[in-house]
Amino acid sequence: LPISILDSGMATDHQSFRSALLQASRVVVNKDFTGENRTTDNYGHGTHVTSTAAGINPVSGTTYDGIAINANIISLRVLNSRGVGTTASVLNALNWILTPADPTRPVSSSNPLNKNKYNIRVANLSLGAAAIDSYRNDPLCRATRKLVDAGVVVVVAAGNNGKDSFGRKIYGQIHSPANEPSVITVGAVNTFGTDSRSDDGITTYSSRGPTRSYTTDANGVKRYDHLIKPDLAA
Repeated sequence: LPISILDSGMATDHQSFRSALLQASRVVVNKDFTGENRTTDNYGHGTHVTSTAAGINPVSGTTYDGIAINANIISLRVLNSRGVGTTASVLNALNWILTPADPTRPVSSSNPLNKNKYNIRVANLSLGAAAIDSYRNDPLCRATRKLVDAGVVVVVAAGNNGKDSFGRKIYGQIHSPANEPSVITVGAVNTFGTDSRSDDGITTYSSRGPTRSYTTDANGVKRYDHLIKPDLAA
């Protein structure tokens, strides 16, 4: 089943993304939303993320296989060659998943939503923006919630703001759309170089909850969402 990766594109010709048996590419869609009109990964992040999700290790057995080595890949490029993106780019990519294959025609059995055409079950966003507006109003949260309501599992990075400029641990820096209750928000674990889980801990840079996005009431008082996030760390 396909995984949609919203990131900086990917190196589609890399052997990690080929079928183990047929050696055919598992990349079924490779689409740019940045306006650069290219789908290659000049930044590298998207290829790294896709490898973690669905890469096959071509040289060392299964040692460095990704999680879902048989999954097809939908690469939706929302970060440019410098690893920078816009809210509009991410929204366009999220909306594409729920858009008819031919957007000029109504949805039908011969013109299904892209989600159904490619049988997309998972969307991964290892990216984020400052979470200021409450998840109730934040456009990225609303768009990911719409995907979840349509049956897509949405996985989002918690963020990389777990410490301040002095290296001190801080809380409340979960990014958008990771502050959305319906998505699976993922933080990062430090294994400290061992296989045992007993000494694992949260990395210093991984964003910690609770969420601090908010609405402002009629009296000017901020009402914080204050959700417990992330949902898991890996």
